[in-house]
Amino acid sequence: MSSTQAANFRTRDLYRQTRRAALLGLIVAVSLGVAKLLGGWFGHSLALLSDAANSLGDAFSSVSILGALWWAEQPSDPAHPYGHSRIETIAASYVALFLIGSGVCVGYEAIYAWNILVPAPEWYTFAIALVCIALNEGLFRYSMSVARSTGSKAVEASAWDKRLDVFASLVVLLGLAVTFFAGPAWHAVDHIAALIVGCIILFTGGSLFWSSLQELMDRQASPVVLAKIRSMALTVSGVHGVDKLHVRKAGLEYFVDIHIEVDPGISVTEGHTIGHAVKDRLVNEITAVKDVLVHIEPAHGVASHSG
Repeated sequence: MSSTQAANFRTRDLYRQTRRAALLGLIVAVSLGVAKLLGGWFGHSLALLSDAANSLGDAFSSVSILGALWWAEQPSDPAHPYGHSRIETIAASYVALFLIGSGVCVGYEAIYAWNILVPAPEWYTFAIALVCIALNEGLFRYSMSVARSTGSKAVEASAWDKRLDVFASLVVLLGLAVTFFAGPAWHAVDHIAALIVGCIILFTGGSLFWSSLQELMDRQASPVVLAKIRSMALTVSGVHGVDKLHVRKAGLEYFVDIHIEVDPGISVTEGHTIGHAVKDRLVNEITAVKDVLVHIEPAHGVASHSG
């Protein structure tokens, strides 16, 4: 099996893991969203209704991620020689904008209905909030493990969204408790809880949008990734140094541009062989590396071994 075939096989495995996480997130988000919507409507809790908007936004996020992952995995073509992996980042940015809009709507509704008296929330709204906390925390832990193993920013963002959902549900639970035990006169607490939920949604959407924007602008990879690539290239026989290293991330995949230093006296063929060895090493050893462009530079201070 060639290095390219091995890389494609490992990449398909990454996409399978991320699709599984996104599908599970979709199932949980839809289930919780419907439960919160019904519980908030019939149980008289604006905070729970606001949290339902958050969960249904998560469902939209999961659908977008699933669609983007399918598209991103499609092979390259003449019009897209680098493949389609960046669509995952584009989808994440649209999801972020949707979340920002949801946060604004939740906050507006909480303020608009501030002086409208409603009955005290029903007891089952507590049970819904508790189930939401448990399921979202479990989903956060699973999604984060997938994000760490695949390097998926979309899944990582979705995972942190679940952790923020846990905090949102805790706020809702507190608001429900105060309103339930203190009576309708304390209905403002429910509205305050809804406002806090809206702020959490805004923060999540803003953070996700900023992260997606940076990736779309080809921000350099993290120092950890750069150090790993640099040290691995230096283990290849014939490489005397790494002059330049640029790494950009597109969805789950990395594209590497590396300038290696070799003995200035070797032949073009020998330099070409060393360059291919560097590419094969990086593609085979680092799962997320999709492609490597190697440029050969003469090493300074290295005695020429040419005849």
